[in-house]
Amino acid sequence: MTSQQCQSGGPQINRQISNDTLLRCQCTSDFSALRVHPRAAGQSHSVAPCASWNNSGADIVYPTQTSLVLCSLLLSFCLRSYDSHCTFCSEHRISTHTHTHTHTLRADQLCGCFSVRNRLREIVGASTNWRDHQQALADRLSLSNQLAGSQDELPVRRMKDSYIEAHLPLGTDPTLREKYLNYLKGVRFGRILEDLDSLAVLICYSHTHNKTLQRSPLSIVTALVDKIDMRKQIIHPDCDIKFTGHVTWVGKTSIEAKMHMSQYHGGAYTPVLDATFVMVARDPENKRAAFVNPLKPEGIEEEKLFHQGEINKTRRIELSTASLLKVAPTAEERKIVHSLFLNTLDSKTVSFRSRVLPPNSVWMEDAKVKGLEICHPQERNIFNRIFGGFLMRKAYELGWANACVYGGCRPNLVAVDDILFRKPVEIGSLLLLSSQVCYTEGKYIQVRVHTEVLDPLTRQHNTTNVFHFTFVTDKDVPNIVPQSYGGMTSKPSPFNSNPNICRI
Repeated sequence: MTSQQCQSGGPQINRQISNDTLLRCQCTSDFSALRVHPRAAGQSHSVAPCASWNNSGADIVYPTQTSLVLCSLLLSFCLRSYDSHCTFCSEHRISTHTHTHTHTLRADQLCGCFSVRNRLREIVGASTNWRDHQQALADRLSLSNQLAGSQDELPVRRMKDSYIEAHLPLGTDPTLREKYLNYLKGVRFGRILEDLDSLAVLICYSHTHNKTLQRSPLSIVTALVDKIDMRKQIIHPDCDIKFTGHVTWVGKTSIEAKMHMSQYHGGAYTPVLDATFVMVARDPENKRAAFVNPLKPEGIEEEKLFHQGEINKTRRIELSTASLLKVAPTAEERKIVHSLFLNTLDSKTVSFRSRVLPPNSVWMEDAKVKGLEICHPQERNIFNRIFGGFLMRKAYELGWANACVYGGCRPNLVAVDDILFRKPVEIGSLLLLSSQVCYTEGKYIQVRVHTEVLDPLTRQHNTTNVFHFTFVTDKDVPNIVPQSYGGMTSKPSPFNSNPNICRI
């Protein structure tokens, strides 16, 4: 049987739903299958291929016109038809000690029902129809009474409870591959950012899952992308990609999720990137913070991950309090600013207004690229605001274009650092994006992308996001030189051990 993936796009889910089992979603030539199978105790987080889907004789095939809602009902019916006393059938949980049979749902070209983003819609009860979004939001207001009054009321979770594995079948699905292919015959990294954002949200919902509730009362949104480190610069467009991730640290209302991406090439999966996202839980109206389940690390490795999460939190607090918008430069920073000024001062006129550009240099003001996006409903998230992954994709593509123009050649991404989500972007907004090269060193270029919403009626600008991307080229690039105090206080490069001021 040849493999053909769903037309809806996006990664599909392998989710751990208990200690020793995995929920597997896989597409085949004429159906999508949801299958649960036990995993041997002590085995690593990997999923064996689903070799056969006809072992039970209870598979059901439905027409392509079946709606998402009907598909969910059919899934429930199909599962219960196996065993009315099955733990999985009644609670969507399973014990490998008592459960030996297999659950399979077949439906013609319905794998999109189990894609990551559609799974998120099911969790929160979001409508797939834009015309119904107001009613869907109103329905979520009734979930406020299901929120916990304190974190102590919520059961403790383990890291393995939120583990998820998702596959992006670029190697076997030409239609999906077209969506991810760039003109340089590589993978559009902006699409990967979208998938990482969706997966991070699903991981957090897995951590906070309450089997007694039909819909989650929590609105889990992205607060920031702490860091994305590239371990491989080349992503092949015709090789399958695998995402894995789980919760590594939890506060009272915030969750840190770490994800890893690998690609199947040369007969094995090799690491591509490591990502750390920080999410926050809000009430159903997304107006105030909500408590999340505490996390209990098990073993030395999990203790290290949890401790690193505490370190990351402390570092973020220190950086926010040390911002130049709040604190004056230190003595060392003042010396750096003065040195930058003297290097561009015209010695003939000795005037503050007369500046000279050093050789092989570019004024920072001349290294900008801007763009504008009209935020249409197509790019909405499950809470009917603009999808954070879409914002990251647009910011990355603009930053990449700026680095490409500045360096005069194709740049490769090295790291993504400190993506801040300050305010949500509403549907219908005019989104202004401004990218600026703010630091260079040798072959490295760092680009800062600032996004803001423009109200056409009041003409007010409100900052929504700040992004930082670091690229590398195959040749040395010109030095970037600031002319103003603001330019001198731009973000430093993560590869610079003695950076210029960067505390904004």
